[in-house]
Amino acid sequence: MTAAYIMLMGPPGSGKGTQAKRLVEALGIPHVSSGDLFRAMKVMDTPLAREIQAIMARGELVPDETTIRVVEERLREEDARKGAILDGFPRTVPQAEALDNLLAELGGRLEPVLLFRITEDEAVRRISGRRTCPQCERVYHVAFHPPQVEDVCDVDGSTLVQRADDRPEVVRERYQLYLNKTEPLVEYYRAKGILVEIDAMRDIDQITPDIVEAVRQRSQAT
Repeated sequence: MTAAYIMLMGPPGSGKGTQAKRLVEALGIPHVSSGDLFRAMKVMDTPLAREIQAIMARGELVPDETTIRVVEERLREEDARKGAILDGFPRTVPQAEALDNLLAELGGRLEPVLLFRITEDEAVRRISGRRTCPQCERVYHVAFHPPQVEDVCDVDGSTLVQRADDRPEVVRERYQLYLNKTEPLVEYYRAKGILVEIDAMRDIDQITPDIVEAVRQRSQAT
């Protein structure tokens, strides 16, 4: 049986992380987030981790070939043998081509690529409404998950703060950066015929059945 590898793409605030957790439950394969992998590398003591720590210490971007090695190491672990949900990787066409080669070697294939679509204004609304407790790091939202007392943490009474990267102007910059960087990748997967666009403007519970069905239809087709 061909291993099922699924990729999630989308701008900040599009809900990829939430839907990834639900796909893990529905499909029984792990969520492989490049961001989580790099964070874990910061405290690991392996040759690859030390290499990445040195790159970050110099303030440099991790090159494609190193990023690919990190993901390859993860996908070769036992729990990913039946497939995985990829989030944050690949980010470039060379990474995508390397992933194709790796998955072919592992006896799997990438299908589908789920592209979460939201507007810039919606991304700003979702992200700029976040408030975080500086002590316990509990996250609230002024509209979707407000604290019992405005701007006060329910747990420890600390004054909630808005993180610097949650400010509206920063969210808009991140959104535009995402579009500029990922457009070639979107076209790469569209040309392959494996791109499935998801209307992520809807409620979370409306989106989940659509993405599970899209994954299952593609799996049956292959």
